[in-house]
Amino acid sequence: MYSLIERLGIRDAAAKEMPALLIAFVIAELFYKFHSFTLECAAFLVTWLALSWLQARLVRLLSQV
Repeated sequence: MYSLIERLGIRDAAAKEMPALLIAFVIAELFYKFHSFTLECAAFLVTWLALSWLQARLVRLLSQV
């Protein structure tokens, strides 16, 4: 995360990652009930990664059209 902020700046990094972050947070809050902070945190981070990847792919696909 530090490298992303250092490379893009705080505003650009926040604008780029905020949609995926918020959706991942809602998904984790609603569905992840593992009774373990470590498992829930790991699942949240994997969800954020997957949503961020999907968002980047969609942006790239839509920019080609």
